[in-house]
Amino acid sequence: MSLRLPSGLAALVLLFSVAARAQAPGGPPAVGVVRAAQTAITETSEYVGRVQAIDRVSLVPRVTAFLEQRLFTEGTEVTPGQLLYTLERGPFESAEQQQEAAVAEASAKLANTNIQLARAQQLLHTPAGQRSNVDDAIANQRAAAAQVMAAKAQLRLAQINLGYTEIKAPIAGKISRNTISVGNVVSPGSGALATIVSQDPMYVLFPIAVRDEVDLEKRYADKGGMNAVVVKLRLPDGTLYKQDGKIDYIEPSVQQNTDTIVLRARIANPPLHAAGPGQPVERPLTDGEFVTVLVEGIQPVMALGVPRAAVLSDQQGNYVFVVNAQDLVEQRRIQLGQSTPATAVVVSGLKQGEMVVVDGIQRVRPGIKVVPGPASPPASGPSTAEK
Repeated sequence: MSLRLPSGLAALVLLFSVAARAQAPGGPPAVGVVRAAQTAITETSEYVGRVQAIDRVSLVPRVTAFLEQRLFTEGTEVTPGQLLYTLERGPFESAEQQQEAAVAEASAKLANTNIQLARAQQLLHTPAGQRSNVDDAIANQRAAAAQVMAAKAQLRLAQINLGYTEIKAPIAGKISRNTISVGNVVSPGSGALATIVSQDPMYVLFPIAVRDEVDLEKRYADKGGMNAVVVKLRLPDGTLYKQDGKIDYIEPSVQQNTDTIVLRARIANPPLHAAGPGQPVERPLTDGEFVTVLVEGIQPVMALGVPRAAVLSDQQGNYVFVVNAQDLVEQRRIQLGQSTPATAVVVSGLKQGEMVVVDGIQRVRPGIKVVPGPASPPASGPSTAEK
């Protein structure tokens, strides 16, 4: 005897049957794995540094006078000897002429005393001659010679003050904005009219732990010492600066509060593009800006590495999923060393040759069985290790 179901109920039973088959497990999930292997890593440590100009000069008036001209464009680069300001010259030219007249007068008096001394010396060997007259003539001659020297010194001072009415650039660099308008009286107490900051090369100062500094010196002692260390910069926008630098100075004292020591690197700062006359020159590095300093070793070292994408983190630290010989997933806690954006260096917790899950991590959990296969190749990226 057969049992017929109503057509609506039969359709409902069929729908539940299809849904049950769709929810049934389809076997172990497939994952992409790579084997942990020794990888060549260029060791690099990151520090926070500040760019500093090598030279900085404040343009301060040396005499009191009216400011007549400003002969530069603010924010442009100037060259050594370039005329930047002119001050009122009239009073100083008059002072120079007055001192020239004083020198001429003193020279005339000296010539007269020389004549009187010669006459007194001639009369000394005659009955009219007296020794006291010769002594007086010698004293007058020496006093006149001293007056000539004093007048010449005053003339030199007047010439120097006249030269101070022209303010020229002592160094090459970018000049700041003007602080005092033309037409004002300026003096040594007025402060700086402007500041020149050198542009190329630049210094980068960065503090590192004393332990790191000692380790660097030991590591490269037979390779040229600290001169062998390559310094790279990451700019505030995250890009890697194209120029490399060299460490040229180490502070002789340790900062007691932080137990750090300041290192200084010298690095080129060429223009980004050519600029026309009177136009600002754009350069990558600016005095005073913060950058990330990458202290890089001179040769790669071998370390156990896995793709960065395989490393996960939680509150307990870093871990990876490992597929064992039975294709079962294990969670493995690891300790990372210096790593790159593409490769994670594993210091402990993983052995060479073990298979680490890279693709399909979201489908695995500890204890389940998987079907491992080769992971898709990683995208190319920098191979410099970062601390």
